[in-house]
Amino acid sequence: MIAIGTKGHLEQVVTDDVCADKIGSGLVKVFATPMMIALIERTCNESVLAQLEAGQGTVGTMVNVTHCAATPVGMKVWCDSELVEVDRRRLLFKVAAYDECGLIGEGTHERFVIDSEKFQQKAYNKKS
Repeated sequence: MIAIGTKGHLEQVVTDDVCADKIGSGLVKVFATPMMIALIERTCNESVLAQLEAGQGTVGTMVNVTHCAATPVGMKVWCDSELVEVDRRRLLFKVAAYDECGLIGEGTHERFVIDSEKFQQKAYNKKS
């Protein structure tokens, strides 16, 4: 059973390759919203890995966040997550992203616990 209250924390430095102008989500050299969302997903996923059974993983199914402040290249950003709800295989996280000046984004992220092999096979079967 995955414990409500499980917390996660990941950090990274903003580099050119995670900026809006490089990934195509905008024209400016600031931390891109899709990259903030990727940081959120990684933080939540990694926070529960140790509590999963062998062969299980999690997949993201919903992200509901605001991106309220820009972060330039060279600044550190981080995400803090907390698991606030568990409903069978459904996990709901409260998330917040920060840079060295304060809050840059917040919201919720939903993930589902999956059997990794079965999930992968179902995806491959779409090609047949």
